[in-house]
Amino acid sequence: MKRILILMLALGGMKGAMAQSNYGNFTKKVRLGFNLDPMISTMNPQTSGVNRTGSKMGLGFGLMADFSLNPSGNYSIASGFNVVLGGSKLKYDAGLGLSDYKQLPTEYNFKMTHIQVPVALKLRTNENADGMAFWGQFGTYFAFPVSAKVNVTNLSQSADNINILSDVNRINIGLLVGAGMDYTLSESLTGTVGLIYQNGFIDATRNAKWNDGRVNINSFALRLGVYF
Repeated sequence: MKRILILMLALGGMKGAMAQSNYGNFTKKVRLGFNLDPMISTMNPQTSGVNRTGSKMGLGFGLMADFSLNPSGNYSIASGFNVVLGGSKLKYDAGLGLSDYKQLPTEYNFKMTHIQVPVALKLRTNENADGMAFWGQFGTYFAFPVSAKVNVTNLSQSADNINILSDVNRINIGLLVGAGMDYTLSESLTGTVGLIYQNGFIDATRNAKWNDGRVNINSFALRLGVYF
Protein backbone atom coordinates (compact mmCIF):
# COMPACT_ATOMS: atom_id res chain seq x y z
CA MET A 1 0.00 0.00 0.00
CA LYS A 2 2.91 2.35 0.74
CA ARG A 3 4.31 1.75 -2.76
CA ILE A 4 0.90 2.53 -4.28
CA LEU A 5 0.70 5.86 -2.45
CA ILE A 6 4.26 6.77 -3.47
CA LEU A 7 3.41 6.00 -7.12
CA MET A 8 0.27 8.13 -6.99
CA LEU A 9 2.14 11.07 -5.49
CA ALA A 10 4.83 10.76 -8.14
CA LEU A 11 2.25 10.75 -10.93
CA GLY A 12 0.46 13.68 -9.33
CA GLY A 13 3.66 15.72 -9.46
CA MET A 14 4.08 15.21 -13.19
CA LYS A 15 1.97 18.17 -14.23
CA GLY A 16 3.82 20.60 -12.00
CA ALA A 17 7.16 19.33 -13.24
CA MET A 18 6.02 19.56 -16.85
CA ALA A 19 4.74 23.12 -16.40
CA GLN A 20 8.01 24.24 -14.78
CA SER A 21 9.83 22.79 -17.77
CA ASN A 22 7.66 24.87 -20.18
CA TYR A 23 5.71 21.94 -21.55
CA GLY A 24 2.76 24.19 -22.42
CA ASN A 25 1.17 21.73 -24.81
CA PHE A 26 1.05 19.10 -22.07
CA THR A 27 -0.72 21.35 -19.59
CA LYS A 28 -3.28 22.34 -22.22
CA LYS A 29 -4.09 18.78 -23.25
CA VAL A 30 -4.03 17.01 -19.89
CA ARG A 31 -5.74 17.79 -16.57
CA LEU A 32 -4.40 15.96 -13.54
CA GLY A 33 -5.98 15.80 -10.13
CA PHE A 34 -6.74 13.74 -7.05
CA ASN A 35 -10.06 12.19 -6.06
CA LEU A 36 -11.62 10.83 -2.87
CA ASP A 37 -14.77 8.76 -3.44
CA PRO A 38 -16.94 7.62 -0.51
CA MET A 39 -19.08 4.76 -1.86
CA ILE A 40 -21.53 1.97 -1.23
CA SER A 41 -20.25 -1.37 -2.52
CA THR A 42 -22.45 -4.42 -3.17
CA MET A 43 -21.82 -7.96 -4.38
CA ASN A 44 -24.80 -9.35 -6.31
CA PRO A 45 -25.14 -13.13 -6.69
CA GLN A 46 -26.91 -14.36 -9.82
CA THR A 47 -27.75 -17.89 -8.65
CA SER A 48 -30.07 -19.43 -6.06
CA GLY A 49 -28.58 -20.49 -2.75
CA VAL A 50 -26.48 -17.33 -2.39
CA ASN A 51 -28.04 -14.14 -1.01
CA ARG A 52 -26.69 -10.70 -0.19
CA THR A 53 -27.25 -9.90 3.49
CA GLY A 54 -25.50 -6.54 3.60
CA SER A 55 -23.72 -3.87 1.57
CA LYS A 56 -20.51 -2.20 2.67
CA MET A 57 -19.39 1.39 2.96
CA GLY A 58 -16.26 1.70 0.86
CA LEU A 59 -13.75 4.25 -0.34
CA GLY A 60 -11.87 5.02 -3.51
CA PHE A 61 -8.94 7.37 -3.87
CA GLY A 62 -6.28 8.10 -6.43
CA LEU A 63 -5.27 10.07 -9.49
CA MET A 64 -7.56 11.54 -12.18
CA ALA A 65 -6.31 12.28 -15.69
CA ASP A 66 -8.38 13.91 -18.46
CA PHE A 67 -6.82 13.80 -21.95
CA SER A 68 -8.47 16.49 -24.08
CA LEU A 69 -9.61 15.59 -27.61
CA ASN A 70 -10.27 19.19 -28.68
CA PRO A 71 -8.68 22.56 -27.79
CA SER A 72 -11.56 23.72 -25.58
CA GLY A 73 -11.55 20.53 -23.50
CA ASN A 74 -15.24 19.77 -24.12
CA TYR A 75 -14.36 16.22 -25.14
CA SER A 76 -11.77 14.11 -23.39
CA ILE A 77 -10.73 10.62 -22.41
CA ALA A 78 -11.03 10.28 -18.64
CA SER A 79 -8.67 7.83 -17.01
CA GLY A 80 -6.54 7.56 -13.90
CA PHE A 81 -5.30 5.23 -11.20
CA ASN A 82 -7.48 4.39 -8.19
CA VAL A 83 -7.36 2.26 -5.08
CA VAL A 84 -10.86 0.96 -4.29
CA LEU A 85 -11.86 -0.56 -0.94
CA GLY A 86 -15.17 -2.42 -0.99
CA GLY A 87 -16.98 -5.68 -0.42
CA SER A 88 -20.30 -7.02 0.84
CA LYS A 89 -21.92 -9.70 3.00
CA LEU A 90 -23.19 -12.90 1.36
CA LYS A 91 -25.03 -15.84 2.88
CA TYR A 92 -24.31 -19.24 1.27
CA ASP A 93 -26.58 -22.27 1.67
CA ALA A 94 -25.09 -25.57 2.78
CA GLY A 95 -23.13 -27.19 -0.04
CA LEU A 96 -21.98 -23.83 -1.46
CA GLY A 97 -19.01 -21.66 -0.61
CA LEU A 98 -15.47 -22.55 0.38
CA SER A 99 -14.85 -26.24 1.03
CA ASP A 100 -13.83 -25.71 4.68
CA TYR A 101 -17.18 -24.11 5.58
CA LYS A 102 -19.84 -25.40 3.17
CA GLN A 103 -21.16 -28.13 5.48
CA LEU A 104 -23.50 -25.53 7.04
CA PRO A 105 -25.18 -22.31 5.84
CA THR A 106 -22.43 -19.70 6.18
CA GLU A 107 -22.18 -15.92 6.01
CA TYR A 108 -19.09 -14.38 4.40
CA ASN A 109 -18.14 -10.76 5.04
CA PHE A 110 -15.98 -9.83 2.03
CA LYS A 111 -13.30 -7.13 2.34
CA MET A 112 -11.62 -6.45 -1.00
CA THR A 113 -9.07 -3.96 -2.34
CA HIS A 114 -8.71 -3.36 -6.08
CA ILE A 115 -6.37 -1.32 -8.21
CA GLN A 116 -8.58 0.25 -10.84
CA VAL A 117 -7.95 2.00 -14.17
CA PRO A 118 -11.03 3.71 -15.69
CA VAL A 119 -11.31 4.55 -19.40
CA ALA A 120 -14.30 6.72 -20.33
CA LEU A 121 -15.42 9.34 -22.83
CA LYS A 122 -16.05 12.56 -20.91
CA LEU A 123 -18.20 15.43 -22.20
CA ARG A 124 -17.90 18.81 -20.48
CA THR A 125 -19.73 22.09 -21.01
CA ASN A 126 -18.03 25.46 -21.17
CA GLU A 127 -17.79 27.34 -17.88
CA ASN A 128 -20.61 29.74 -17.15
CA ALA A 129 -20.27 33.19 -15.61
CA ASP A 130 -20.08 31.68 -12.12
CA GLY A 131 -17.14 29.42 -13.04
CA MET A 132 -19.24 26.24 -13.17
CA ALA A 133 -19.13 23.56 -15.86
CA PHE A 134 -21.12 20.33 -16.05
CA TRP A 135 -19.80 16.97 -17.19
CA GLY A 136 -20.89 13.43 -17.94
CA GLN A 137 -18.89 10.33 -18.74
CA PHE A 138 -19.50 6.83 -20.09
CA GLY A 139 -17.04 3.99 -20.43
CA THR A 140 -15.48 1.04 -18.68
CA TYR A 141 -12.89 0.16 -16.07
CA PHE A 142 -10.29 -2.52 -15.41
CA ALA A 143 -9.87 -3.62 -11.79
CA PHE A 144 -7.25 -5.95 -10.30
CA PRO A 145 -7.59 -7.33 -6.74
CA VAL A 146 -4.52 -6.82 -4.55
CA SER A 147 -6.16 -7.90 -1.28
CA ALA A 148 -9.19 -10.12 -0.58
CA LYS A 149 -10.24 -11.33 2.87
CA VAL A 150 -13.43 -12.65 4.49
CA ASN A 151 -14.84 -13.03 7.97
CA VAL A 152 -16.73 -16.34 8.17
CA THR A 153 -19.62 -17.16 10.51
CA ASN A 154 -21.88 -20.22 10.82
CA LEU A 155 -23.42 -22.25 13.65
CA SER A 156 -20.20 -24.08 14.50
CA GLN A 157 -17.37 -21.92 13.13
CA SER A 158 -16.16 -18.34 13.20
CA ALA A 159 -12.98 -16.99 11.64
CA ASP A 160 -11.71 -13.53 10.72
CA ASN A 161 -9.51 -12.18 7.94
CA ILE A 162 -9.16 -15.36 5.92
CA ASN A 163 -7.03 -14.65 2.85
CA ILE A 164 -9.04 -15.54 -0.28
CA LEU A 165 -6.96 -13.70 -2.91
CA SER A 166 -6.32 -16.99 -4.73
CA ASP A 167 -10.09 -17.72 -4.68
CA VAL A 168 -11.22 -14.58 -6.56
CA ASN A 169 -10.84 -13.65 -10.21
CA ARG A 170 -7.73 -11.60 -10.94
CA ILE A 171 -9.48 -9.04 -13.16
CA ASN A 172 -12.85 -7.31 -13.21
CA ILE A 173 -14.27 -5.27 -16.08
CA GLY A 174 -17.52 -3.36 -16.07
CA LEU A 175 -19.69 -0.41 -17.04
CA LEU A 176 -18.82 3.05 -15.72
CA VAL A 177 -21.19 6.03 -15.94
CA GLY A 178 -21.10 9.32 -14.10
CA ALA A 179 -22.13 12.97 -14.07
CA GLY A 180 -21.22 16.01 -12.07
CA MET A 181 -19.99 19.58 -11.90
CA ASP A 182 -16.66 21.39 -11.95
CA TYR A 183 -16.13 24.69 -10.15
CA THR A 184 -13.20 27.04 -10.67
CA LEU A 185 -11.50 27.73 -7.34
CA SER A 186 -8.53 29.71 -8.66
CA GLU A 187 -6.56 30.20 -11.85
CA SER A 188 -4.89 26.80 -11.47
CA LEU A 189 -7.30 24.92 -9.24
CA THR A 190 -10.68 23.36 -10.13
CA GLY A 191 -12.91 21.42 -7.76
CA THR A 192 -15.14 18.63 -9.01
CA VAL A 193 -18.11 16.76 -7.50
CA GLY A 194 -20.27 14.06 -9.04
CA LEU A 195 -21.90 10.65 -8.85
CA ILE A 196 -20.26 7.54 -10.29
CA TYR A 197 -21.95 4.17 -10.90
CA GLN A 198 -20.00 1.00 -11.69
CA ASN A 199 -21.50 -2.35 -12.69
CA GLY A 200 -19.12 -5.29 -12.88
CA PHE A 201 -19.52 -7.73 -15.78
CA ILE A 202 -17.16 -10.49 -14.62
CA ASP A 203 -17.69 -13.05 -11.85
CA ALA A 204 -15.82 -11.74 -8.80
CA THR A 205 -15.41 -15.18 -7.18
CA ARG A 206 -13.96 -18.22 -8.90
CA ASN A 207 -16.85 -20.60 -9.47
CA ALA A 208 -14.59 -23.65 -9.17
CA LYS A 209 -13.74 -22.56 -5.60
CA TRP A 210 -17.18 -21.34 -4.46
CA ASN A 211 -19.71 -23.18 -6.66
CA ASP A 212 -21.76 -19.97 -6.63
CA GLY A 213 -22.42 -19.16 -10.27
CA ARG A 214 -21.69 -15.51 -11.01
CA VAL A 215 -21.27 -12.77 -8.40
CA ASN A 216 -21.01 -9.19 -9.70
CA ILE A 217 -19.50 -6.24 -7.81
CA ASN A 218 -21.39 -2.93 -8.16
CA SER A 219 -20.89 0.44 -6.52
CA PHE A 220 -22.32 3.96 -6.19
CA ALA A 221 -19.70 6.61 -5.38
CA LEU A 222 -19.68 10.30 -4.55
CA ARG A 223 -16.81 11.81 -6.56
CA LEU A 224 -14.92 14.52 -4.67
CA GLY A 225 -11.81 15.81 -6.36
CA VAL A 226 -9.59 18.65 -7.36
CA TYR A 227 -7.71 19.34 -10.61
CA PHE A 228 -4.43 21.28 -10.63
